[in-house]
Amino acid sequence: MSQQLRELVSQGCRVLGAADQGDLIWGHVSVRDPEGRGVWMKASGLGFEEVGPEDVLLVSWDGEVLEGHGRRHAEYPIHTEVMRARPDVGSVIHTHSPAAVALGAVGVPLRPISHEANLFVPPDLARFTDTGDLVLTAELGERVAATLGDRNACLMVNHGVVVAAADVPTATVTAYLLDRACRMQLTAMATGSWATWSSPEESLSKRGHCYSDAMVHGAWEYLVRRLDRS
Repeated sequence: MSQQLRELVSQGCRVLGAADQGDLIWGHVSVRDPEGRGVWMKASGLGFEEVGPEDVLLVSWDGEVLEGHGRRHAEYPIHTEVMRARPDVGSVIHTHSPAAVALGAVGVPLRPISHEANLFVPPDLARFTDTGDLVLTAELGERVAATLGDRNACLMVNHGVVVAAADVPTATVTAYLLDRACRMQLTAMATGSWATWSSPEESLSKRGHCYSDAMVHGAWEYLVRRLDRS
């Protein structure tokens, strides 16, 4: 089981690396340990595209490396505290998606201009504004989890994003789609023209049509195939 979890986390990392969500050696993907010991997450010091199964560590709820070789990320409390607060969450992702950072800094709501944003709104995307600094303590991790609430993602203003889902494939596709949604809106805003977007009713309908569990897992399988081809 541990090898399967390591492979999933490493695949999620490489998919995000291929999607240009890497930020040198920063950003992390995790999955809940089924035995309740903590989270399996990417080791520190590696870019997303470099991560193999051997680079995934078991990190305890208090930050101790229980299995694997390498250093844990300092921001492990993002993962542990979201999972403590959300029994339904099996995977957490934190990236510095450039588009999401830019949109978060501008302060405008995320609009369902394209299909992707319908996965997140309505209501508007949550925004964590307590600090733009690193989340290094359990207290800050708890505040991130409180801002996220029962949502699938939140913007960490001037920092990045946090995505939460039942499993690594869903979390990875969610992070991928959030980046695309933010890029689409920034592109529309850059034209200086009036943009249109779906009504709340249409957004919820499109969410059901476009992003069922089967569709999301189909997208994951495509992204992994694309990664293997490259």
